[in-house]
Amino acid sequence: MSEPFLRLARVTKRYGPVAAVDDLSLDIVTGESVVILGPSGCGKTTVLRLIAGLERPDEGEIRLDGRAVARAGRNLVPPHERRLGFVFQDLALWPHLTVRGNLDFVMGSVGVARAKRTERIREVLELVRIDTLAGRHPHQLSGGEQQRVALARALVGLPRLLLLDEPFSSLDPDLRVALRGEVARLRSNLHLTSIFVTHDGDDAAMLADRVVEMQRGRVVAEREGQR
Repeated sequence: MSEPFLRLARVTKRYGPVAAVDDLSLDIVTGESVVILGPSGCGKTTVLRLIAGLERPDEGEIRLDGRAVARAGRNLVPPHERRLGFVFQDLALWPHLTVRGNLDFVMGSVGVARAKRTERIREVLELVRIDTLAGRHPHQLSGGEQQRVALARALVGLPRLLLLDEPFSSLDPDLRVALRGEVARLRSNLHLTSIFVTHDGDDAAMLADRVVEMQRGRVVAEREGQR
């Protein structure tokens, strides 16, 4: 049997005496959409940050596409070499750059030649339906438009894994429903492997092939999604 695309094997991450992630094991196969569901403070975001290489595990191992990327106390592969797209909860758009500039910076950081960037940026902005906003800065955009820019920035580098951390939490209900559907459409069309962190059961119902429930740093239940 082949190894899963992503494997977390008995991973623990502590902040002082508190185990934010506690002996967690999780396998995700190529093309799967997994929603990690749980209350604030249960360790969901820390799991994403460990996968992305923004934190180091204190114990355990993380393997990505058959390769160990992190072990106890060490990141073996830096974040920019993992080819992941990350939509942060606070979006983390660079305010001094235009929409186009935010995407261009990502492409430069993963080594895409400048001559190839313009067409790829155009494609992705059309994909998330904000191609008319390329020259604007983040402060000139609505909340929903900023969410789309963050998603475009995560997609522009052709990631092999998409990580989304509560990306709809600050939106009004109608916009949340619309963007939830948009993410589901994009994930399906692009055949992306994705991990979506949320405390909202409706997000899980719309986006999950599999729902993983967390409490106090541990997986307490798994079930098939209703998607």
